[in-house]
Amino acid sequence: MKLLRIHIISADTCGGLLDGLDISLRPQMDEQTTFTPLCLLGANGTGKSQLLQVLAEMFQSAFHAVVCQEERIEGNPGLQFEVDYLIRPHGSPATVHVRISRQAQTKRRPVVTIRKLVDGAWINCELTAPETKELLPSKVVGYSSGDNETLSLPFLLSRSGYAEEVRESAIDRATQSTGIQDTRLMLIDYGTHLEVLVANLLLGSDEQRSALLKYAHLDDLHSFRCSIQLAHGAAPRAPARAGKQSKRKGIQLTDELEEYLTRLQRCATCYQYDDKTETYTFDFLVDTETKTAFRFFWKTAFDLYSAFHKLAMLNDLVIPKHARERFSKETKARRFASRLPEPQDEDKVFRFERVNFHARNHTTIVDYVSLSDGEHQLAQLLGTFSMISFSNVLFLLDEPESHFNPVWRMNLMDRLRELPTSDGKRSDHAETIRQDCLITTHSPYLPADLPKEKVFIFSRAPLTRKVEVSRPDQETYGATFDTILRSCFGVRTSP
Repeated sequence: MKLLRIHIISADTCGGLLDGLDISLRPQMDEQTTFTPLCLLGANGTGKSQLLQVLAEMFQSAFHAVVCQEERIEGNPGLQFEVDYLIRPHGSPATVHVRISRQAQTKRRPVVTIRKLVDGAWINCELTAPETKELLPSKVVGYSSGDNETLSLPFLLSRSGYAEEVRESAIDRATQSTGIQDTRLMLIDYGTHLEVLVANLLLGSDEQRSALLKYAHLDDLHSFRCSIQLAHGAAPRAPARAGKQSKRKGIQLTDELEEYLTRLQRCATCYQYDDKTETYTFDFLVDTETKTAFRFFWKTAFDLYSAFHKLAMLNDLVIPKHARERFSKETKARRFASRLPEPQDEDKVFRFERVNFHARNHTTIVDYVSLSDGEHQLAQLLGTFSMISFSNVLFLLDEPESHFNPVWRMNLMDRLRELPTSDGKRSDHAETIRQDCLITTHSPYLPADLPKEKVFIFSRAPLTRKVEVSRPDQETYGATFDTILRSCFGVRTSP
């Protein structure tokens, strides 16, 4: 997919900071076939992260309207917007121009409409039609380098909705026949870094593994431990059901999650079970046989990541009830100062307790926690792009290079383009993979590797303080950092 235009009519986000913003991102007939992200550049407080959040909320509204079984909660029901993009539906040779809008109609609540351009005319799409589902992104992937409530909010809502449906479905076994659909919003942050990395190193190719670890001077995964704790003080108890007693003491699992637990038992080198706390502790000494076992149960790194992440999303269920209620209330009031608290490690339903690697010389075992923040961030970012190689994905990356050294920042775009995936390098398959990406940054490194048509400068109007977006007045690709600092930030460097 390729974004063409974003028009924010009215958003409660950040006190209406972005209200009225209308950005043309690309011409409709953009001939660019290589993977070329759009760069959002500007000083702190100019609305870059807020734009990513609102864009995620736009698609969350559309997902909720069309595939509510995948996105159970609408994060910003008062949001009014228009977003245009190109997308090639699965199995179709043709690209479709799609416009999703949500505008107030008299005194009624705004409703989502989806239209497609056919022979120069806009045609309304029936929201319940199967073909309309194919006009939406497969995934919207958000990446945050820290505890950024701005971007994270719609993704956290999506996660909490999934966890709550799992809880209800597991208690009422009769509802499990249809299964529980994955969320289309997917957040990658420091809380999910090991899910991404371990999945890639177990099921990725040798080339993919090398790309993820070589900058940390590591060779391969040596061993890891993960645990699943279902009965503890923070877990909600299952209510009694008409003469039926659950075998689980605390958190109830759906059939799908029970199956994942069984698979982990069968792949583990050894495991322990504590009946009192209903805790499973799995130890894996990683060798060829271990990888073969995981590959028997999960076809791809993304499949394995999804299994890990579904288990990890249950961690929301052990957050105290008053905290969940507070989060829900503040979300409805559009207050973003706080987020769902992260459970303590000892209270988590699912967690990785230890991950070790072979050093490049294979004589030393390296603990993951001994790596630097930059090494963590690079492995996580590359792992995300390596395992998500399917089409129609929108990446929203908020300062993904915040912990990188200058050399890593300068080489980021080349690494993403040349990164091996299960389908080959992204640069070789840009036309068939068809993904889009927006990246925010405060540094000159990324725009120096992109043409000025892909760079957007964010600023605040002196009088109104509203966000304004402009293009660089000079070519950014290959430009010196001094030129970019002067052109994009107004910084005058010494002669």
